[in-house]
Amino acid sequence: MNSRLSIAAVSAVSLVALLGGTTVATAQTAQESDPAPKSCDGVRLTGELPAPAPGQAVSGQITIGADCKPERVSVQHGPASARSARTATAAGSATTAAAGHQLRGWNEMYDCCNIRMTGLYTASSWDTANGRVTTGGTTATQEWNREPWDAGWSLTSQNAKDDCVTDCAEVNSEAHADFAYKGVFDPTGDWYDNTHHSYVQLKADGTTSCRFDVELRHTFVGWNWRYGCE
Repeated sequence: MNSRLSIAAVSAVSLVALLGGTTVATAQTAQESDPAPKSCDGVRLTGELPAPAPGQAVSGQITIGADCKPERVSVQHGPASARSARTATAAGSATTAAAGHQLRGWNEMYDCCNIRMTGLYTASSWDTANGRVTTGGTTATQEWNREPWDAGWSLTSQNAKDDCVTDCAEVNSEAHADFAYKGVFDPTGDWYDNTHHSYVQLKADGTTSCRFDVELRHTFVGWNWRYGCE
């Protein structure tokens, strides 16, 4: 976060991802009264990804550019991580009556120095039989960066829910987390605030979809949002 960078006005931007993912970014107008403000103004980013095949991962990334406008999203496809594979193996060995489906999601904000500031993570599992989700649900966890002098980001609120967990046509899960910052880049605690939202739909045919939102009270050139599921 380099306060010497100047700000250009931010207008609403629509971004369409390649390879099946979509991201929409809407930004407020930047404040230009300060010749060297600490950051760009607020932005909301939304991303939706196609369901990856078992053992595969899909992810998106969008960066706040030098003119304070969100740059075009980059969507990547590849193999799932070792962490996801271990989770699937453990869950699959727990029962022989159903194949067991698992999905891991991440929703993270990084600063211009590639330090993860805030993150919301989900882990979903569901079993299916006779065209129904017999059991299913999603758990959520949060992580955030602290500075050595007892400052930095803090979790201020979080919640998660499933609309159905037993004998469901489908399971719609959502998780939310709000983070505030008070530290070397803003001692007041009133400038930066990141709110993450993650949505997962678990279907009876074993497929799924992932959708993510993040709302930033202020941003900074070089900040980047990373999200995905596997």
